Amino acid sequence: MAIPVCRVCGEKRLEPIISFGSVPLANSLLTAEQLDQPETKYPLDLVFCPNCTLVQITCTVPPEEIFRHYLYFSSFSDTVLEHSKELVELLIKKRELDCNSLVVELASNDGYLLQYFVQKDIPVLGIEPALNIAKVAEERGVPTLTDFFNVGMAKKLNEEGKMADVIIANNVLAHVADLNGFVNGIRLLLKKDGVAVIEVPSVKQLIDHREFDTIYHEHLCYFSITALDYLFKSHDLLISDIEEIDIHGGSMRLFITHPSAAGDRKRVKQLLEEEKDWGVHLFSFYEDFAEQIKWLQTVVCDLLYGLKDRGRKIAGYGAAAKGSILLNTFGLGKDVIDFVVDRSTYKQGKYLPGVHIPIYPPKKLLEEMPDYVLLLTWNFCQEILDQQAEYRNRGGKFLIPIPVIKIV
Repeated sequence: MAIPVCRVCGEKRLEPIISFGSVPLANSLLTAEQLDQPETKYPLDLVFCPNCTLVQITCTVPPEEIFRHYLYFSSFSDTVLEHSKELVELLIKKRELDCNSLVVELASNDGYLLQYFVQKDIPVLGIEPALNIAKVAEERGVPTLTDFFNVGMAKKLNEEGKMADVIIANNVLAHVADLNGFVNGIRLLLKKDGVAVIEVPSVKQLIDHREFDTIYHEHLCYFSITALDYLFKSHDLLISDIEEIDIHGGSMRLFITHPSAAGDRKRVKQLLEEEKDWGVHLFSFYEDFAEQIKWLQTVVCDLLYGLKDRGRKIAGYGAAAKGSILLNTFGLGKDVIDFVVDRSTYKQGKYLPGVHIPIYPPKKLLEEMPDYVLLLTWNFCQEILDQQAEYRNRGGKFLIPIPVIKIV
């Protein structure tokens, strides 16, 4: 379904940034039996709202189609686990959480984060719509509601006497079609002196570093602080503080509170001024992004096809959405990439959508010793390079495609 207006403010004048045509859902991995069946594709067009500055795609795929059975398990990333553990320790200390507190995580995945609160005997509640992933969380001892978070759920929890001292929502806000309803739900669920901690990628990092492969149908929106400030203020919430963090190619950690607990917001005001300076509200900041990606496609494809012409064998690392988007939009199929490896046992044995490249365990790299590995999950670059030390010691090389392809 295409949106005729901005998801947040209702503005009708949405300005086009880039179109990728129609592509399959990035995380819809295929079985061998599905390879001969037609794949559903959806338009992938990125636009800018000149009123509230929100950058967003124009197509909303029904969330049940994407998230009810999901193949991204957060616990397969050491980087995500360490990042989560550090956040939990910070919040326990800063918010003085104990057995009388309640921590709620929206899109809690497989309990990757809440498990660290459970280990400290702090009550938690996970909310995760993917039935297969929520089951894993429950097995970890993380109580989980298997549904989409919205105003109705927030009201129900409120009526049951469940109010959150801390709400965590990492890398989920971009997935939400009804942003206004979602944020209003946070307002209802959050105690008056509570805090919501929300992590989102930075739209400036996306533009500056050509992170086009983070644009896919699950990610409906791409945020600036200016757009987020508009969104939360619309629902009587404030961004009280912000931290800039390195994960996922450059993200922001927002601390959201009721106005009475917001403080002076000095850091927020400073960052809003910085965004105004670089032109967050001007379409001119975004308008050459499409040309930048065309240039990157030429550079990447010239290198890969040149290597294949010289008889080199190339594999890929990471059967994630990023990889699916890069390969499909750049037209890189089995004629270039022989296979892809991934640590997730849920993905092994399947095939990437669109390009139909097979997915194997990482040990396949040592068995086949391809000359080069295209690092499709470049956001976990150092973690993967460290894990693949043996492959590299034997002479294997990695190709890192973003922001411009380089050989490691």
